[in-house]
Amino acid sequence: GVAAKASTVLRGGEEVRVSPTAPPPLRAFAEDLPVEVLYEDASVVVVNKPAGMVVHMGAGNHAGTLVNALLHRFGELSAAGGEERPGIVHRLDRETSGALVVARNDAAHRALADQFSGRSVEKQYLALVHGVVALDSGRIEKPVARDPNNRLRMTARLASGRAAISEYKVLRRYERCTYVSVRILTGRTHQIRVHMSSIGHPLVGDKLYGAPSKVPGIPEMGRFFLHSHRLAFTSPAT
Repeated sequence: GVAAKASTVLRGGEEVRVSPTAPPPLRAFAEDLPVEVLYEDASVVVVNKPAGMVVHMGAGNHAGTLVNALLHRFGELSAAGGEERPGIVHRLDRETSGALVVARNDAAHRALADQFSGRSVEKQYLALVHGVVALDSGRIEKPVARDPNNRLRMTARLASGRAAISEYKVLRRYERCTYVSVRILTGRTHQIRVHMSSIGHPLVGDKLYGAPSKVPGIPEMGRFFLHSHRLAFTSPAT
């Protein structure tokens, strides 16, 4: 019935009542940050997301996000995704760079969401992976699930999980690594990172999925080597 000091020592048998206050609601705000626009029309904006930038607000990321930059540049985006992530139909990892499409209004958001869920959006990535990939091309069909031993990771080693399909093509082989193009037919969390690691070729710099910390002849980049190179979709505006 009384407030206790922080230094109070509990000895057992006490009744402790706690009334935490609700956290303040997260709401995206405009922030003057540079953003490279690749394409725009009345319905959508396609941007080149830089590596190191988080797409939208979340735990520990309240400023400096791509959404903050977009709100400053365009003023208003689709509200269908909620106040934390206006306009966001799909995401890229913080360290992944490249093309990302954003909805400018709710109708566009719904139309794009249908295309993503219907797997009609073409998504092609460029990646540098460890080791020399033997086959010129290949298809990886392994379900992706949360790793029960590390909640920060996903895994393709369990029988359960969400269906995931990736197709890769070798662009160039080097002495210690291979430059590949990867087309994903599904959009699972960390899909390319998980799938390439599952066949013994983790992305260069991706220590979470087994890449070595240092490789002779390869400078440290401070990120993993993955770039969203190409998006193909039907614009709701046209």
